[in-house]
Amino acid sequence: MGARTVERYGVYLADLAPTQGAEIAKTRPVVVVSLDAMNRYLDTVVVCPLTTKLHPRWRSRVPAVCAGHRAEIAVDQIRTISKRRLGRRLDTLDADAASRLRQLVTEMYGE
Repeated sequence: MGARTVERYGVYLADLAPTQGAEIAKTRPVVVVSLDAMNRYLDTVVVCPLTTKLHPRWRSRVPAVCAGHRAEIAVDQIRTISKRRLGRRLDTLDADAASRLRQLVTEMYGE
């Protein structure tokens, strides 16, 4: 991957195939949730896929706008992927969406 910079809350195109079962598949936008310190030194990043199939009542999703399109961040589909799966950067989450994402990740996976 080289010296490519990957930033937390950056939205990148990522190839998520192959998948198994109910995992979100294909090439789609993902938001990086891993800390910048991890992103600098590891060959992997922690991401949440974005989907345009909206489920406003699902508590495991965060509404967001990515490259001008309404979407949801699928926190229930969080995963670690190789940086090699990442394509071009599409956008960056705004501060409000980043805050809601951080809160939901903590609620679902932390204390």
